[in-house]
Amino acid sequence: MKTLIVHAHPEPKSLNSSLKDLAVSTLEAAGHEVRVSDLYAMNWKAAVDAADYGPGASGRLKVALDSGRAFEAGTLTPDVLAEQEKLLWADTVIFQFPLWWYSMPAILKGWVDRVFTYRFAYGVGEHSDTKYGERFGEGTLAGRRALLSVTTGGPEPHYAARGINGPIDDLLFPIHHGILYYPGIEVLPPFVLYGTDRMTDEDYPDVAKAWEQRLLTLESTEPIAFRRQNFGDYEIPSLHLKEGLEPAGRTGFGLHVRG
Repeated sequence: MKTLIVHAHPEPKSLNSSLKDLAVSTLEAAGHEVRVSDLYAMNWKAAVDAADYGPGASGRLKVALDSGRAFEAGTLTPDVLAEQEKLLWADTVIFQFPLWWYSMPAILKGWVDRVFTYRFAYGVGEHSDTKYGERFGEGTLAGRRALLSVTTGGPEPHYAARGINGPIDDLLFPIHHGILYYPGIEVLPPFVLYGTDRMTDEDYPDVAKAWEQRLLTLESTEPIAFRRQNFGDYEIPSLHLKEGLEPAGRTGFGLHVRG
């Protein structure tokens, strides 16, 4: 297995950094190849601008079209091209980050904004009466799997169905479904550590053991059963889920998960 770890925490001695290092050592010891994109250590540029696209940038910047033109012409900046190459190399991608303000750190969102360009991660496939492009289960990154390894400061009950922060699956849905599954990546159930602000050194061995076990079962873990866009569950072109396919009483994001 070839694994890319995209790491987003500014402190090398943080829990997130320790989990990243443990992932590298565990996977390599099991015979897997690993590459790491440590975004803060790389001083990753988070903001999209015309400089990303070189001569592909138009006079009035159009991020989607200009990024696609630059991708097809091979004129994206070297840092973006390098990350795209890592994604194409990888079988599995692990995203290691803290949950900040109910989402990923800005530097990681900036990695997505710049690396997931038009024609590379989206904007591919035919649009017809029966197909609405290749996405949500199809696409250029199909065949790969991804795992979010996330730390939260709040305790687990805060992220339960009746918790004040909302269910963790709902908070992560925009990343799972909208960023990863959109270009075809199969998404594994997340590894979430709760209450990490109160974690002590004595707690770490149990955390490390749980993380190692999860890493060593990546290849056998079933992905989240998101519905595929072009395979009969949705009306086209409205992309509304067909009536009667949802389990009784299910609403919201859960509509887009089978079973």
